[in-house]
Amino acid sequence: MIVVVIIIGAALAAITWPKPTTSTQKPVSQASQTLSITWANVPNIDPAIGSDEASSAALVNLYDTLVFPTESGALLPDLATNWTVSSNGLVYTFHLRHGVTFHNGDPLTAQDVVFSMNRLLTMRQGYSFLFSPYVANTTAPDNYTVVFTLKSPFALFMDTLVRLYILDQKQVMAHLGTGSYGSYGDYGSTWLLTHDAGSGPYQVLYVNLEANMTLVEYPHYWAGVNPGQPKYVQFIGTTNPSTVQALFSSKQIQITDMWQQYSTIQNLAALPGAKMVTIPSAQEMYLMINTQRPPTDDIYVREAMTYALNYTAIVTQAFPGSQLAAGPVPPILPGHDPSIPTSHQNLTLAQEVIKKSKYYGSLSNYPVTYYWVTEVPAEQKMAIQFASDMAKIGITVKVVGVPWLTVIADLSNESTSPNIVSIACAPNYYDASSLLQERYSMASQGTWEQNEWLKNSTISDMIAYSMTIQNQTERYQMYYKIQEMIYNLYISIYPFVITEVRAYYPSIVDWYAANGHPIALLGYDFVFRNFIFNGTSSVSSSAVLQNQTNNIQYVSNFMLGSIDLRAYVPAIHDIFSINDQHFSSNQNNFIIVNTGYSK
Repeated sequence: MIVVVIIIGAALAAITWPKPTTSTQKPVSQASQTLSITWANVPNIDPAIGSDEASSAALVNLYDTLVFPTESGALLPDLATNWTVSSNGLVYTFHLRHGVTFHNGDPLTAQDVVFSMNRLLTMRQGYSFLFSPYVANTTAPDNYTVVFTLKSPFALFMDTLVRLYILDQKQVMAHLGTGSYGSYGDYGSTWLLTHDAGSGPYQVLYVNLEANMTLVEYPHYWAGVNPGQPKYVQFIGTTNPSTVQALFSSKQIQITDMWQQYSTIQNLAALPGAKMVTIPSAQEMYLMINTQRPPTDDIYVREAMTYALNYTAIVTQAFPGSQLAAGPVPPILPGHDPSIPTSHQNLTLAQEVIKKSKYYGSLSNYPVTYYWVTEVPAEQKMAIQFASDMAKIGITVKVVGVPWLTVIADLSNESTSPNIVSIACAPNYYDASSLLQERYSMASQGTWEQNEWLKNSTISDMIAYSMTIQNQTERYQMYYKIQEMIYNLYISIYPFVITEVRAYYPSIVDWYAANGHPIALLGYDFVFRNFIFNGTSSVSSSAVLQNQTNNIQYVSNFMLGSIDLRAYVPAIHDIFSINDQHFSSNQNNFIIVNTGYSK
């Protein structure tokens, strides 16, 4: 028997839309100069908070870092022209580039670097976990010299600096709001949601936190403006299939998000001038298991679920083109343990293991809550497959579709975290320790990157220690031990490593990642000054998405410019589009819940 519950909040006719927060600029209308891309969400552009895919892509364009990553994983000078490291590996001294200005004209100095690191460590959000275990203090002996002193040697400190985005201290301090950081108030975080304080090749032009964000090239960028780069870049925060298809078909977007179903991308790629591109990545999809919540607090339940899942069905039906995973670290990353087997189903073993669980015989009293992210339609297929497979070992699964921002909020607290959530994670730098740290260290508990609530100080300490080992061979051996421990605790399920599949128009945008030169770090495939954009092949300016915020009032106002507002209420669409095949078998015992967007 299957119970279906769809929750959409209040009656649809009564839903009202809060007035979006916007910057002071008006939306852009220069279609021939605007590169537009859909994303799972509108970016959070506070460098101390944003860390998801859309946010990372925006941050690498709005802000500069001391060093810059390459396709091979090597680092190039960026704001820093050169640097030295002390013999004991504790002191890193950087010499900054002269003549760099922030978007408001302020000169960038070493004091801004000190401020940016201190702000990140104080706020303890975003990418702060990369630095908090290691950085003792940051000083500026003069305007163009920065010194980082570490608490202990950190072999990969240089690599992590691709996530230290440099803010204008003077500008942030001029925009402090009420907050919890003492004399720093909110540390400028409210203002930084809709403005930037960066020196990167692009600056914020317009922000509507409910719909989209537009960046414009910074004409005084220290490295110059490339002649072919797009003048404007628009981030559109929707993955709704019908909306993406309409926008791409009319060339109002030139690159789709990576979360569309494979069949959708195939159809879009068949349009005149369009093409499908597959980009190998270091992103891995995890089914993060809450180890503190019944029944997944039982290792035998977790182990049985691991063996019961049909991984082949997931990569062939839900995420075609992706590769089966092999443990907690993707094989592409240096330091992956090659002894861990590829994920595979063994239903017979699963049925044997579940009998060892303390919950065996009463599993019906402990349904497993499974969150899938509503902005990623293919995740629903994976959730349905999971629920169907778990029914074969007596586990009831409550499948819940949840918007991404709600997922982030729920995972911030152990009491609101589900038994399982499906989330893709990417390394923050090119090494296995990046994923081990962001996924399994105690510092990442309470973030969207860890639903496991592992609370294992031994593993956390081993991860921290491994990153101090200077000898690469010895460091990798420690990585292997850590991966084996994690794997044998069955705290996560590893379905696949993502191959990004998108549709785009190669005649409009020449994109280095689509041409075989991706940078396997979140956001760095979208350094827009390295794109070549031919917007004259796109739509006329009259057809460009216009966000007139005074029109976003009621759900009955379905059209906003050329975009269907139903894209922002997926629950409305989902009520009428759930595939009947999900309810055709009485062998599956699970519940489907779609919370959608209940504004």
